[in-house]
Amino acid sequence: MAVLPTARGLLGGVVLVAGQPRPSYRVSHPAELPCGNGGTAAGSVGEGGQGSMERFLVRSARGPRSPRPAAAEPRSCRQVTLESLKAVVVVEDIKRWKSILELPGQPKENLMEALEELKKKIPSKEVLLSTKIGHTVNKMRKHSDPDVSGLAKDIYTEWRTFIRDHSNRPSIEVRSDPKSEAFRKNARKLLCEALDLEIDHPLAENIEREAFHLSSRLINAPYRRTVRALVFSLKHKPEIRAEVKAGTLTVPAFVQNHKK
Repeated sequence: MAVLPTARGLLGGVVLVAGQPRPSYRVSHPAELPCGNGGTAAGSVGEGGQGSMERFLVRSARGPRSPRPAAAEPRSCRQVTLESLKAVVVVEDIKRWKSILELPGQPKENLMEALEELKKKIPSKEVLLSTKIGHTVNKMRKHSDPDVSGLAKDIYTEWRTFIRDHSNRPSIEVRSDPKSEAFRKNARKLLCEALDLEIDHPLAENIEREAFHLSSRLINAPYRRTVRALVFSLKHKPEIRAEVKAGTLTVPAFVQNHKK
């Protein structure tokens, strides 16, 4: 026979036993407390007095609550953009990195940066043929610096494997419109004249592509002002022109100094 817990406190230690009739209780009421004249007021509570009896039950404090689970740390999410996808290739960026790799006298930092950016992309067969970036990367495999040659070898192998296994897989290409290309071609011509070099020289192309990149690849007012500032500086400041042509002043630093 199961024995229920002892009701202590005002219930006087009565034990309730399952299966037996509930006994009557005599509960101390505030009226039974000693009065000033020594008398007390009494009242009995039976089975029907349970509702009123609850007014005088002593409630013990609750035990310590179990600790709440610690809130999970918010996850750091990075929004994926279309251009960040490996199969999405901006042809302008490919040509810009290609011009950096082909320009003589580039420091190792510039070459490594261009190769690192190329490693993030897998151009389609059409882009490889139209830009000839594959030939440029292949030549970099013979570079004297082992870091440059090693990275170029990894890129070349990855591209060749991908083209072999996914030759029919479509890719997304982003190209400039003809009007923008004509405007940029004129800017390169002005830069060649300011540098006193033949038309379509790689140095002028590299400078223009860097200016276009810093202008968010837009033919906007900042791009026009930057090109004008570059042409003016190269034409009227012989010392800067000599440093740019010699490579002592790198193209990114030269363009950044004249960004408008």
